[in-house]
Amino acid sequence: MKVDLISEHADPLAAVGGVDSGGQNVYVAALAVALAERGHTVVVHTRRSSESQPDVVGLAPGVTVEYVTAGPAAPVPKDELPPYMPEFTERLARRWAERPPDVVHAHFWMSGQAALRAARGLPVVQTYHALGTVKRRWQGEADTSPAHRIETEREIGQRADAVLATCSDEVSELCAMGVPEHRIAVVPCGVDLTAFCPDGPVAPRTERQLVLSIGRMVPRKGVDTVIRAMRHIPDADLVIAGGGQDDEEAVRLRELADGYGMGERVHVIGSVPRRHVPALMRSADVVVTVPWYEPFGMVPVEAMACGVPVVASAVGGHLDTVAGCGVLVPPRRPRALSRALKDVLADPRRRAALGAAGARRARERYGWSRVAESTEAVYTQVIEGKVCRLAALGG
Repeated sequence: MKVDLISEHADPLAAVGGVDSGGQNVYVAALAVALAERGHTVVVHTRRSSESQPDVVGLAPGVTVEYVTAGPAAPVPKDELPPYMPEFTERLARRWAERPPDVVHAHFWMSGQAALRAARGLPVVQTYHALGTVKRRWQGEADTSPAHRIETEREIGQRADAVLATCSDEVSELCAMGVPEHRIAVVPCGVDLTAFCPDGPVAPRTERQLVLSIGRMVPRKGVDTVIRAMRHIPDADLVIAGGGQDDEEAVRLRELADGYGMGERVHVIGSVPRRHVPALMRSADVVVTVPWYEPFGMVPVEAMACGVPVVASAVGGHLDTVAGCGVLVPPRRPRALSRALKDVLADPRRRAALGAAGARRARERYGWSRVAESTEAVYTQVIEGKVCRLAALGG
């Protein structure tokens, strides 16, 4: 089948680790490739953010990325993109009038809005990646989302042919928004099991125990909680990877560590090339990821696939992925996190058991081939005009 993926702000070819560049970029790129490997032809539509970007770029055999001109050909924070979405929508509509796909799969709420307006009868599948209701609940006045986001997400969920939730916790949120339960399917994100595996290169490290935090440099990822927890673990180092060295959040975290007198053992190293992430994860004694909320959370699954024990916040997708093979703690609770890290670091046998359990779960549930197969099943249902029945297709 011909599949068009819409990812208005998350370019699958962009470097990962910026404020607006993270799991969704990885997800869209990996899903596109996995679908193509199953014999489908995939086009990813994303907003042009540079004058140097050509109209079309090949991502992999069977996968192309088409850059859509909508607003300035320059980086724009995603929360400032709504004024340019009508142009994005119109260009999609013109493209589909000439070359319609069999199914459209929108990623994030603005992509869903554009897809539904441009589709004109084409079946549309929606993945939110993050919900405005959850963001508003946790961030309050710090939430920079447009005022109409939550109402638009509700409308998208009620109009889309199917909605893919990335975890079971998201199903409850979607139902509370009024999304018909019979059109929701749970299909998780995936992991590249070839790159993220227990065997492979290991990044250099000292003899001291090493705790790794990696992800986007935004406050809601809870890295400040990790720094506060590390005050009570004086014999271990913390490496914080992601974003730029001079990003506002990176500067804040570095100042926080210095204020606690931990500057020599808290290392804010900035963005790490994607190809080097598995080696960095294998170098750690434990990977910690404690966001305030998390729609899925690709970092813990990648660490699990590498056979590294994970300590994560008990939120969102972590309740599906980490529970039973890692350690869950309440978000924004440094002392609880400190106790959990101490327990894991003090027990080599437990670390080995957690690492083995995580690797086994990643292999069994989260390979991209399995995720693509589950996603394809939903596409087939909507193309045939059948509504999607609620099922943990990837679990």
